[in-house]
Amino acid sequence: MAKGILGRKLGMTQIFNAAGDLVPVTVIDCTPNVVLQQKTVENDGYVAVQVGFIDKQENRSNKPEIGHAAKANTAPKRFIREFRFSEAQGENELVSYNVGQEVKCDIFSEGEIVDVTGVSKGKGYAGTIKRYNARRQRMTHGVSASHREVGSMGPIKGNMKGKHMPGHMGVDTVTLQNLSIAKVDTERNLILIKGNVPGPKQGLVEIKTAIKAAK
Repeated sequence: MAKGILGRKLGMTQIFNAAGDLVPVTVIDCTPNVVLQQKTVENDGYVAVQVGFIDKQENRSNKPEIGHAAKANTAPKRFIREFRFSEAQGENELVSYNVGQEVKCDIFSEGEIVDVTGVSKGKGYAGTIKRYNARRQRMTHGVSASHREVGSMGPIKGNMKGKHMPGHMGVDTVTLQNLSIAKVDTERNLILIKGNVPGPKQGLVEIKTAIKAAK
């Protein structure tokens, strides 16, 4: 069964598993999400469920946002994402996601394999060595006075999209696949995922059933 939830990354810690091994985990706060909309093939051309996370002040929301949230009898949300299903399983999946319903962390269980999507940390302006792991120039004096500058770019003309040049690093949408859920704390609405996940502390993330785990 495909499923997903939105959350906020709180940071990392470590726990002991049943075998007594130390396991590093990332703690994600999954305060109950609210189902805002069901999307069907007839109306939208595909099958999906739209959920929202974290209330947004009405004075910071426009009328369409307020009206959209009112249909689900909830406040406007800051973080909204869709979880898509295949047409074959769409009707069966939508039955468990009614508009206005809360989606809690108990939809997942310990040991499940998930994909986590977040926005990576911003590193500011970076050179090619840090940004693309390029090789530096020789450190011997007299050969080069610029040891970390980019070398020959080849016979390029104008701007070439994708060329490895210095520039802004980070703040990219990143998905880590096939991560294991170490623990689910239903009382505090926390999901502990083994290892690290993209983004800084307090960053918003999307957790969903791994698309490659079954394969």
